[in-house]
Amino acid sequence: QVAAASGHTVVLVDQSDEILKKSTKGIEESLKRVTKKKFADKPEAGAEFIKKTLKNLTTSTDAASVVHSTDLVIEAIVENLEVKNELFKTLDKFAPEHTIFASNTSSLQITKMANATTRQDRFGGLHFFNPVPVMKLVEVIKTPMTSQKTFESLVDFSKAVGKSPVSCKDTPGFIVNRLLVPYMMEAVRLLERGDASKEDIDVAMKLGAGYPMGPFELLDYVGLDTSKYIIDGWHSLEPNNPLFAPSPLLNKLVEEKKLGKKTGEGFYKYK
Repeated sequence: QVAAASGHTVVLVDQSDEILKKSTKGIEESLKRVTKKKFADKPEAGAEFIKKTLKNLTTSTDAASVVHSTDLVIEAIVENLEVKNELFKTLDKFAPEHTIFASNTSSLQITKMANATTRQDRFGGLHFFNPVPVMKLVEVIKTPMTSQKTFESLVDFSKAVGKSPVSCKDTPGFIVNRLLVPYMMEAVRLLERGDASKEDIDVAMKLGAGYPMGPFELLDYVGLDTSKYIIDGWHSLEPNNPLFAPSPLLNKLVEEKKLGKKTGEGFYKYK
């Protein structure tokens, strides 16, 4: 959406036409929300903006057949290294030499994905934040093999889609999640020890630290399964780091399929 809205030609690829239809509809709805604010007093200009943006967007279920005319591939599939590497290996065969590959992963090593391809120097991380049309930040990740030219292209692209890029090395969680996930885990440990209630911890962080959401509200919003997946991955990389220690309470909730907002219950219940 943000790439198409900023004048780029975009091909959205997914596994089925059904998913793509739903995605396109979602983008259209999201654009309507954007134009309501952006063109509040100019509805005609708003309608034109939506039309123009959607014109820049086509869909496909076959990544290999569309990648031959691409300058940049941004992967945002399931957080599973093997699945991602399979995709990158395939696309690497069909993509032109100049094409840059980027992953939107929040927790996996970019270097391990780059190594699945023959373009380690044209590979980096572009980590957008949810919801992307609203959040201004993009973390641009440079591996030891990413060329300066590739890195600068990724920074320029981030600016061209109206975002504020920050740069980070290929370290677990990059900047935001490296600080955010251990903070949320510490909140869970505080609750596990019975030191404070989840409600009071949330109020304390909102009013004391000025955060828009408390840690438990945020965990439910992100998805408890996602947070568990991240912490488990880091724990296996650094088993002796106490910040990455797994949480029995989080594991129990995930086991009970209480994953947060998306399932109607996590630390809190949702109607």
